Amino acid sequence: MDTRFLSIASLAEVPSVAVVVDVMRACTVAAWAFARGAEKIVLAASLDEALALKGRHPDWVALKDGPPAPGFDAVNSPGLLRSVDLGGRTVVQKTTAGTVGALAVKDASLVLCAGFVVAEATARLLRTGGCDSVTFVVTGEDGRAEEDLACAQYIARRAGGAETDPADFLRRARESRAAAELAEGVRQGVHPDDVALCLELDRFPFAMVAAPEDSLMVLRRYTAPSPAGAAPA
Repeated sequence: MDTRFLSIASLAEVPSVAVVVDVMRACTVAAWAFARGAEKIVLAASLDEALALKGRHPDWVALKDGPPAPGFDAVNSPGLLRSVDLGGRTVVQKTTAGTVGALAVKDASLVLCAGFVVAEATARLLRTGGCDSVTFVVTGEDGRAEEDLACAQYIARRAGGAETDPADFLRRARESRAAAELAEGVRQGVHPDDVALCLELDRFPFAMVAAPEDSLMVLRRYTAPSPAGAAPA
């Protein structure tokens, strides 16, 4: 498997297969939203678009980075979202890096969103899908986010079938600038458990696939076939 690790700004062409990685915290939050029952996640291009979608669909749950704000129902924190009942709901998500990265590769034939919490399911989908070339979009810090790069490299190794000790990859993420900023309260809209929740390897058994639906970029959960060939959920 040919793999590339690029920042959002370095995407000179549309990749065939893209894995958008935002460990702290957009992709982790998305996984938690599905675990809490969300049917789908609409990835908004701007705060105004998120609010407009919420205005047209009052039952949708609007979520953003930073502190709580008028019109939004939740913030981009797995620790705060894990107690919210989202059964059957649609979530509208707008974040600084993760949603931007997904929208930047919306024309790829396959777009996955990933963090450590869905690492193995994501790698399995890449393996079983026969993906020859995969572009990992390292969204944080203009492609320099150590937690995103570590996660991307780990998934790439697992997608290639290599037995891989996750300890060093998780250590790099734990010692990253983003982890320090979350722990020290530099970022707003944070729960004390956010870093730990972002580093729970394979917490969830599903991958997350984004695709255009009715002019929107929509993220849905997807359970990749097991080696025995089980049907996807």
